[in-house]
Amino acid sequence: MPVHTARVELDTHGDTEIVDITRQLRTCIAESGLRHGIACLFVPGSTGAVTTIEYEPGCVADLRGLFDRAAPRTLEYEHHRRWGDGNGHSHVRAALLGASLSVPFVDQEPTLGTWQQVIFVDFDNKPRSRHLVVQLVGE
Repeated sequence: MPVHTARVELDTHGDTEIVDITRQLRTCIAESGLRHGIACLFVPGSTGAVTTIEYEPGCVADLRGLFDRAAPRTLEYEHHRRWGDGNGHSHVRAALLGASLSVPFVDQEPTLGTWQQVIFVDFDNKPRSRHLVVQLVGE
């Protein structure tokens, strides 16, 4: 079965920035030449994550609020004590959400629900240049 690998490049601001990457995923699928298969998105790095959500201001704010409650930046994290970089909360938040997501595609279209978009979340405490690996397997 053919495999195609692509990259999504992003410049982010950090601080739980949520970026809709659905358009970039569609581009990766279209450029792969594959019609049907599975796209696996992977974040190389330990302070970013991917998932799906209805990308609208209310849901985006609710997701940010969840992470503020689940892993507040104001707690004392062992990672910060060891490295002094102030982003212990970033690592914990990314681990909770996860570094990969699989999305099936049919006729070169991701099989997302009507109100479902793919998002990247940058939890780090500073701006970053990021890339995601998109590996497509199919025919």
